[in-house]
Amino acid sequence: MDADRPPAPDEIEECFVSLVEGRVSRDAADRWAERWVREDGVGWDEVSWWALNRLYGVDLPAGDGAGYLHDDEQVRAWLGELRRRRGR
Repeated sequence: MDADRPPAPDEIEECFVSLVEGRVSRDAADRWAERWVREDGVGWDEVSWWALNRLYGVDLPAGDGAGYLHDDEQVRAWLGELRRRRGR
């Protein structure tokens, strides 16, 4: 994940894959996506914007303090949805 330029759709999908496979932490995925969600002047396509907004907040704790607001199953479902929206 290159920090100097906005990510391409393939890079956003790879962040999801890395998260699902445990190669990147939820905190790291959230911080990476946060930068791009908050960046002014980037003209995101609809699918990339949707995906970045799923990643931004992926580390939010559940209200009961046990686990995450969005569990691993939800994250895998988002990856599937991303792939569907991208026609993969």
